[in-house]
Amino acid sequence: MAWLLVCSALLLAFVNGANDNLKGVATLYGSGTLSYRQSLWLATVSTALGSLLSVVLATALVAAFSAKGVVPTEWLDTSFLASVATAAAATVLVATAIGMPISTTHALLGGIVGAGVITAGSAVDFAALASGFALPLLASPFLSVALAFALHRGGTSVGRQTGVHEDTCVCVASGATPAPQPGALAGGALARSVLEGPEWVLDRAEACRVHGHRGVQVRQAVAAGHLLSGSLLGFARGLNDTPKIVGLLVGASLVAPLPAAIGVGACMALGGLLAARRVTHTIAKRLTKMTPGEGLAGNLTASFLVIGASNLGLPVSTTHVSVGGVFGVGAANGGLQRRATGEVLGAWLVTLPCSGLLAAALAWALGAHA
Repeated sequence: MAWLLVCSALLLAFVNGANDNLKGVATLYGSGTLSYRQSLWLATVSTALGSLLSVVLATALVAAFSAKGVVPTEWLDTSFLASVATAAAATVLVATAIGMPISTTHALLGGIVGAGVITAGSAVDFAALASGFALPLLASPFLSVALAFALHRGGTSVGRQTGVHEDTCVCVASGATPAPQPGALAGGALARSVLEGPEWVLDRAEACRVHGHRGVQVRQAVAAGHLLSGSLLGFARGLNDTPKIVGLLVGASLVAPLPAAIGVGACMALGGLLAARRVTHTIAKRLTKMTPGEGLAGNLTASFLVIGASNLGLPVSTTHVSVGGVFGVGAANGGLQRRATGEVLGAWLVTLPCSGLLAAALAWALGAHA
């Protein structure tokens, strides 16, 4: 049974990587900032870093997804945890095969509930489940949509009022050089020199080049910020998702957190490298068209929400938060595609019950009855 748990947990890590790894950089691919291959490697490296540091920065999530506090400790044996891991892995695998970005967090939660009802019956603490899991999982996608929408609209409004757009260059005029300026100091000291402040110029990039000004074009700054935000979201995803799978192995006392995180992180990276294209296409190309600036708004929203939740031990779904950011951007720019959005939302709705029913069936088959 221990081998079944280990294999199912590593399979879950693999399909999690395939379904989730590129969600942080999907906006980079969708906006044309990076190619698919470039996005793939950026996601792999940033997620791997998050996986390794999750042992230190997200220990509360390891405990939460070992099911302690929801299911009585006496029922948390390897057969229970193997049922949860196998059910979640199968659910995410099917979704990945059809290109639907779903939540591994929801799949795990469904597995815990399904296996818990079969093994512990009425001893399952549904109050703890509601307060510790349901509230953050339900609230986070709505918050992500609202924040991304507000950030997009706010940035657009500021740009319209100031006249700053993608082709604007923030430059320093070439003639702004330090110049001596005499002045009397207290006590009759000798004259001093001060620096004349730089002359900042906002102009079209072509005009800045003609006048020999030095500066940064807004388009370049946005692209750099977009790359940074994609890396940050990939890191946040590794930080948030790795301990949820590690919790299954640690809960059964099969392995210490650090080697578990290394193994899980490696399988997540491999899954992303080999099988992430379909889900990435759905997020990057089917939901909405976006510019680098719009992708930046979605990524910033998602990364801050996921990192904040990881530090607080709140089990938010990186899928729902990152895709929620894309929904918010699409709603703000008027380009959200209804059919693709409906398909994704439908997949979200069936994730938990499908995983729960499968985990219940597995727990029954493995003989872990209440």
